[in-house]
Amino acid sequence: MESAADLQDTASLTLKFEFNPKLGIDNPVLSLAEDHDPSDLRSLERPRFCLLSKEEGRSFGFHLQQELGRARHVVCRVEPGTSAQRQGLREGDRILGVNNHVVEHEDSEVVIRRIQASGPRVLLTVWAQRVLDVARALQGNDALCPILGPEVRPRLCHIVKDEGGFGFTVTHEHRGSFWLVLSTGGAAERAGVPPGARLLEVNGVSVEKFTHNQLSRKLWQSGEQVTLLVAGPEVEEKCRQLGMPLAAPLAEGWALPTKPRCLHLEKGPDGFGFVLREEKGLDGRLGQFLWEVDPGLPAERAGMQAGDRLLAVAGDSVEGLSHEEIVSRIRAQGSCVSLTVVDPEADRFFNMVRLSPLLFLESTEVHGSPQDTCSASLVEIKNPPVEDTAMPPVPVGSRQCFLYPGPGGGYGFRLSCVASGPCLFISQVTRGGSAAQAGLQRGDVILEVNGYPVGGETDLERLKQLAEAEPPLCLKLATRSPQGLEAWIPPGSGKDYALASDLL
Repeated sequence: MESAADLQDTASLTLKFEFNPKLGIDNPVLSLAEDHDPSDLRSLERPRFCLLSKEEGRSFGFHLQQELGRARHVVCRVEPGTSAQRQGLREGDRILGVNNHVVEHEDSEVVIRRIQASGPRVLLTVWAQRVLDVARALQGNDALCPILGPEVRPRLCHIVKDEGGFGFTVTHEHRGSFWLVLSTGGAAERAGVPPGARLLEVNGVSVEKFTHNQLSRKLWQSGEQVTLLVAGPEVEEKCRQLGMPLAAPLAEGWALPTKPRCLHLEKGPDGFGFVLREEKGLDGRLGQFLWEVDPGLPAERAGMQAGDRLLAVAGDSVEGLSHEEIVSRIRAQGSCVSLTVVDPEADRFFNMVRLSPLLFLESTEVHGSPQDTCSASLVEIKNPPVEDTAMPPVPVGSRQCFLYPGPGGGYGFRLSCVASGPCLFISQVTRGGSAAQAGLQRGDVILEVNGYPVGGETDLERLKQLAEAEPPLCLKLATRSPQGLEAWIPPGSGKDYALASDLL
């Protein structure tokens, strides 16, 4: 009887718990987790900011996975010993912001492109999965991923000495804390340095651990010009309130000596008139370079210069892509192609400040194709690869690919279906996976699997069964460019049937 009474008393106590946003969480049903980290409780007030950096040839060290049917970008794995682990990124974290962009409702491919386009440094706004929903109920959506307005962002300022020097003096309180006092009308003021600015970096190097003597030496070594990352008092205070680091990827460019160029080429009778080569640049980094720019042809008329480094195709960063993948992307643009490039001088500058040139383009240029970019059939640049004559013949307008499972057992592509039409298509290809190596591209339409025709959602189960058969998986595909795909399929009309994961 005592046991029954105890249970009844416990039940009555449970009914007294209520959820009051002003007082906090009192309902056990809304408990975060039995094994929660105390830092998660503090994180109910604001998100965490992870400033990641990567060394040449390495990644940031995490895998990003989008949940099916939901616009959620979840960290599914963090590699040990990487920047992601050192900066506190954890498995299960949800990414809501990349640099100064809210990405919660963006497609996973756009989010991945934003991270890649950020170059060697990126700032992620994240929430622990288990506290995000509670924080949303307490604060609403606006507070979950704060962004900085154009007037409250750090500035990357390039200063050229004049007869008055750089036009500033330095004051400091202790190691790493430096503020600039500007000369009226001096070089620093003209370069956009705000009054009372805090100094964060000199030529891409943080001054956080500098002594005053070390800073003076660094400025003297800069010679006749120097590039400073600074933050005005309003920016410093705003970031302090948000708990946001004064991070370089958030910066606006002021009086920069160079910038990336966007070239829009329309194929002529003799082609585009350039050659793309993979080679090491002046700094030793492997990259894609444009050579043999023919006089009078579209490439030269668009402003291409021999030795330009290619940064993006149709606004999408080529960082991490193989030479073959980049050539495929250029050809997929058809007779009109948009390329983002830097000359050697700009390449050296942005390498010095450790920031991607793509951060200093307008958002419509970085993450979307120009309005006049069109798509058509595959195009030739120069010296196109020879077709594999051993491949079985296929009808014009289609091709065959043979896939073998990757190390994780999957084929590395994401399949979607248009409910309103008889079409299964490739909506995402995992970088470096079996599908990417076989040449699958986003937008490819599946016509046959292992010799069996497929044409719509009703054939999905058959396709899954065939995919589980003994490899290789033979796909017969029809190519449709991503731009044409987006115009052909209204947003939200597709259904996703697989997960995609990328190492970033």
